Amino acid sequence: SSEAQTPRGGRLRRPFASRSSRPVWPVGLQAQSRSSARPAAAMYAPDNHCESIYQILPPKPIVVPRPERYKNKIPDYAPTASTFHPTGTSHPHSSNMAGEAVGKVVSDRGHASFGRPVGHYANDATVYLKKMQKSSSVPSLAEVKKTNPDALVPSQLKEPSRFVGGGGPPKRGERPVMNLVTTKNFVVANAVETILAAPKKLPNPVKDYLKKEDYGKVPKYLHKVKRDIAGEEEYIRMLQASGEPEEQFRPLSEEERLSMLDGLKAKWEQVNTAYQATTHLTKLDTIGKLKRKEKYETQLAQIEKDIAKLNRRNLLVDAGF
Repeated sequence: SSEAQTPRGGRLRRPFASRSSRPVWPVGLQAQSRSSARPAAAMYAPDNHCESIYQILPPKPIVVPRPERYKNKIPDYAPTASTFHPTGTSHPHSSNMAGEAVGKVVSDRGHASFGRPVGHYANDATVYLKKMQKSSSVPSLAEVKKTNPDALVPSQLKEPSRFVGGGGPPKRGERPVMNLVTTKNFVVANAVETILAAPKKLPNPVKDYLKKEDYGKVPKYLHKVKRDIAGEEEYIRMLQASGEPEEQFRPLSEEERLSMLDGLKAKWEQVNTAYQATTHLTKLDTIGKLKRKEKYETQLAQIEKDIAKLNRRNLLVDAGF
């Protein structure tokens, strides 16, 4: 039992202990002792040692309020003496030296660094030019009747000539004129009208080139060619009539030959210096390099030929030189 017993020794034994080695008290005393020893929130805490009615209902969750988001009170100004600039701008190495810039000194450029992700430049397969997208087809009569029947209403009605006073069938009281006979011979009348009718004028008559203003005349440029030929023949005739042939060549003096030889040698040195500056190029991968090499080689070959001619004696040159 749970009551205290007094054995023969006169000592008080401990109350009967449960399996958990804890004393078992009356229910009222047990609840009173727990309420006084623990706070109200601990009363609903689960107890793994014994069964209790307070373990049937789960405890209410404690909701911790979320704090407000931290926001910096210092304004977001651009840093002083900043070196973060996109490449290719006209700004110097450092910017915002005075620290007065409120926003970014150099605005961001879209796709300036790495571009868009791979595959974003491909065309969308679902977006393509469809039939009659750039132009519109003529709607049929049935479509016009359904969508826009007002477009079929005539703007002006033609006055009828079959019935007097308007179109439509004749009224019940109206009777047609009968027993009208004509004596006109339509066959003869049509033949006479056709014979007396004037011929139709052609809208685009055939152009008659025989009636042109310059038809059968010699063109002006042929007169000019004839005058030039006649002048040349007259000059040749005058030279033949004079009988004194003009001197066409003269001997080249030694001073002129040496001066020309020195000029050609200086020219050869100049071209050869420019040519030697390009001889280290073993791979002529551009058209400019190839044409430049061919030009230098051609000039050197021509100058060498001229020097070889001037090294001869008794040279004749043109009399007008």
